[in-house]
Amino acid sequence: VQLQASGGGLVQAGESLRLSCAVSGRIDNIYMMAWFRQAPEKEREFVGNIIWSSGRTTHADSLKGRFTISRDNAKTTLYLQIDSLKPGDTALYYCASRRRFSSGYGDWGQGTLVTVSS
Repeated sequence: VQLQASGGGLVQAGESLRLSCAVSGRIDNIYMMAWFRQAPEKEREFVGNIIWSSGRTTHADSLKGRFTISRDNAKTTLYLQIDSLKPGDTALYYCASRRRFSSGYGDWGQGTLVTVSS
């Protein structure tokens, strides 16, 4: 599975952004997709995930309300909608996939940088 994240950029606080993650390769082997983020000098943080077949989502409690994960019907693109951006959302955002019968996220995109100015 190959993942290519995009959509990051420099935005002002209060604006919205939608990140995309293009999925290719053995898509039929994907069980779950997720977004993580890593701010400068901080640990990587789980944002949320989506069961690829059903579209059922789970979002981190601390981020609920402003972050929305989704996918397209063709199951080739993962999205992350971020509303009311804050400077604290500045981070490198990664998409990752978990294959069927696997216990963890084994495939990762290269990350897309989101910078929020106040």
